[in-house]
Amino acid sequence: MTSNKYSADIGLIGGTGIYDSGILNDKKEIKIHTPYGEPSDSITIGKFSERNIAFIPRHGKNHRIPPHRINNRANIWALKELGVTRIIAPSAVGSLQKEFKPGDIAIPDQFIDFTKGRQYTFYDGGEVCHISASDPFCAELKELTVECANNLNYKIHDNVTYVCIEGPRFSTRAESLFFREVMKAHIIGMTVVPECILAREAEICYVSIATITDYDAWTDFPVSSNKIIETLQKNIEKTKKLVGQLIPVIENKRNKCACGNALEGALL
Repeated sequence: MTSNKYSADIGLIGGTGIYDSGILNDKKEIKIHTPYGEPSDSITIGKFSERNIAFIPRHGKNHRIPPHRINNRANIWALKELGVTRIIAPSAVGSLQKEFKPGDIAIPDQFIDFTKGRQYTFYDGGEVCHISASDPFCAELKELTVECANNLNYKIHDNVTYVCIEGPRFSTRAESLFFREVMKAHIIGMTVVPECILAREAEICYVSIATITDYDAWTDFPVSSNKIIETLQKNIEKTKKLVGQLIPVIENKRNKCACGNALEGALL
């Protein structure tokens, strides 16, 4: 199938452990070819709460794509091609602060980028774009997400700074302490950059739902993939429930944020 007769207004990018949306009805799998190559996987189009949703697993269905090899440009371009104007993006992250405990959910509003070799823009030449990243996440979607999490009585953190590292290795203890004590960041992960910036270039609202799985490397118990998966499995249903609460309260029209006009004044 191709995307010609399919459309969606909300995109859901599944993170580690979320390879199926788990909430969609009337599902169809489609393939979209992009100028940037193949997306991470086929895209599932379906309905939830009378909304058309497009779901794509960030790492592929079998978690075969490491974070530094995700084709973010293809993923975001494909969602834009379908008509998506909002993206909800769950992910797994480590904690850099004691009060951010495994099992908690963080909704970042800032990031610090320590990635190195990724494709960060759709504008590689011919036309130059200096997109504003002062507030890289959609304030409206973030507010709605926090409200929904509070209504579910989840332990939620906002006003959060996310450190994005290249991966696929975890941090050294010295790096982790640097991010925690010098940068004063709260959580650490490998996927929010350049995903959220490409969404901004595509004028798509973007919110990150970060599930905390571990305490990274600054504690006496270094992070491991097994521990992450163990904690994450306990929180997948929590994340899906939050997404299920969030989608119905997202308005059809975007009147409360400037994400849809992000390119105004950005193109040279």
